[in-house]
Amino acid sequence: MKARLIGIVTVFLAVASLRAAPAGSGPTPPPASPWFSPAALAMSPDGQVLYIACATSAKVAIWDVPSQKISRTIAVPESPLGLALTPDGTTLFVTCAAPESMICVVDTAQGSIRARIPAGHTAMAPVLSPDGRTLYVCNRFNNEVAFIDLAARKSIRQVKVPREPVSAAVTPDGKFLFVSNHLQAGRADVDVVAASVSVIDTALGQVTREIALPSGSGLLRDLRISPDGAHAIVAHQLSRFHLPTTQIERGWVNTSAVSLIDVRARRLINTVLLDNIDAGAANPWGAAWSADGRSFGVTHAGTHELSIVDFPALLAKLARLEVPAAAGAPIDYNAASRTAADVPNDLSFLVGVRRRIKFGAADRGPRAVVLVGTKAYVANYFSDSLTVVDLAAPQPPPLSVPLQTPPEMSVVRRGEFLFNDAAICFQGWQSCASCHSSDARVDGMNWDNLNDGIGNPKNGKSLVYAHQTPPSMWLSVREDAGVAVRAGIRNSLFTVLPESDAVAMDEYIQSLDPIPSPHLVKGELSPAALRGKEIFLSKTVGCAECHGTIFFTSLRSHDVGTRGKYDKPTDVFDTPSLVELWRTGPFLHDGSAVSVREVITTRNPNNQHGQTSNLSSQQIDDLVEYLLSL
Repeated sequence: MKARLIGIVTVFLAVASLRAAPAGSGPTPPPASPWFSPAALAMSPDGQVLYIACATSAKVAIWDVPSQKISRTIAVPESPLGLALTPDGTTLFVTCAAPESMICVVDTAQGSIRARIPAGHTAMAPVLSPDGRTLYVCNRFNNEVAFIDLAARKSIRQVKVPREPVSAAVTPDGKFLFVSNHLQAGRADVDVVAASVSVIDTALGQVTREIALPSGSGLLRDLRISPDGAHAIVAHQLSRFHLPTTQIERGWVNTSAVSLIDVRARRLINTVLLDNIDAGAANPWGAAWSADGRSFGVTHAGTHELSIVDFPALLAKLARLEVPAAAGAPIDYNAASRTAADVPNDLSFLVGVRRRIKFGAADRGPRAVVLVGTKAYVANYFSDSLTVVDLAAPQPPPLSVPLQTPPEMSVVRRGEFLFNDAAICFQGWQSCASCHSSDARVDGMNWDNLNDGIGNPKNGKSLVYAHQTPPSMWLSVREDAGVAVRAGIRNSLFTVLPESDAVAMDEYIQSLDPIPSPHLVKGELSPAALRGKEIFLSKTVGCAECHGTIFFTSLRSHDVGTRGKYDKPTDVFDTPSLVELWRTGPFLHDGSAVSVREVITTRNPNNQHGQTSNLSSQQIDDLVEYLLSL
């Protein structure tokens, strides 16, 4: 009770101090971090220079391969999350992520920015067309891919995709762009819940196919097309959300995967697991092909490893499953998969075709990877280092190369690292980021966690303002977020950690600032959103009665008429904060509403989410626009 009272006081102190802030002003940007946090890599055509996007220090480092040292850095205006280099190596495109992003066009010989091109919200993953005329950019929070005309230096087309595009690759002929959607975009209370790969016809400028991945596929990361243009790989998580989280062994809760795509047929071939039977490979992130297409690599950001897969051997192994065994043929009892459908559940399928390379303690949080010749270069986000692996060696010892003398980790930085670290989990199956993504938001899934019994799955919540808005969990079973963090360590990571680790995670979560909504116009509410705000605040509609503070929650539980078949008749649900509502779908405790409009219309038949039944269609539109602007 004491913690809850402290939380209530915090809320109203925040209201008193921030009430006068203009709509959409957002938090004051933090000072530049002393950490580089390498997030993307690009190698020069001659293999002599590696360009490194340093996400938290707003710079691009130029690393000399022979000397293994940074020769210089280039300051950029915002966090660089993506790099694309022209085939001749003379021009580097840097996506600098912000609510109003910028693409910096860098002259590599001079090491200077020669042009800046406006982009959308959180631009990342730039891809240069084969003819060099167009730059494709994922505007993550606009849910779109922008076509940038490089001659005109402006966006000429925006193609909508389902949700949060974070990676893309173009076919060698330039006809199709394959896009990795980070999160699933539908309901969470249905049998099949999965993110997809969008295929854009570049001539038509539209999505012509969605490639469905297996149910449970989410948190998609890097997507890469093979040099011959025949195959694509995409790294992602494969969640077993249908199961109660009573154990973690053998991938009971989460597994890590790479899906193989037939590029020419634009269809899924199969999904293979990167884990071993007794060792998870949590949080697959970066992916890369060798120049000859005979192998590909995937980084495991949570367990600090690199997998190198023999691609022809993998294809041959998959092909054998496509041919029915002849009657009377001997059965290989050492093979877990008898059919292609078995493969996404087979923790041993990569045995014999994959090398799993564990990094040392100096290399934490491997994300981006490039394969050049016989070498793999991996960027380690949390340790400001590169790992260089000689793949020609039978048992390649990874070489750790520091990019700088690592600064001392602040408590917040250490908490972010622990949040993303699966090495602290039993057998490395998952990290906190496996259910909240790397920035402590949502994965779009329903989970049957142990905090409120078994058989009543709930949609995952964002952790923004979790400590400031007690209690925690949909049924308020945790007094506050601090209690929830410690319960998560026990019941989700299945481990015991020092109290100092839990405190660091607390500090990290409390440090989270909301990202300005893509629905804002130059940081301010649009005319429609301003009209919607008046409706929201009106006593007739009554939204503000439960969502009327700076955190947009009353800190109380309510019956809002949304109980489902898995809920008890007495269940009432915590009033969630509406901050960053635009990125936390699907909505309601069971993830049954895809859109905010559904929440206040079809999922509000008795006006328990506010008196909205008498609103006109235009008023509903305005109210929704306001809610999506928070």
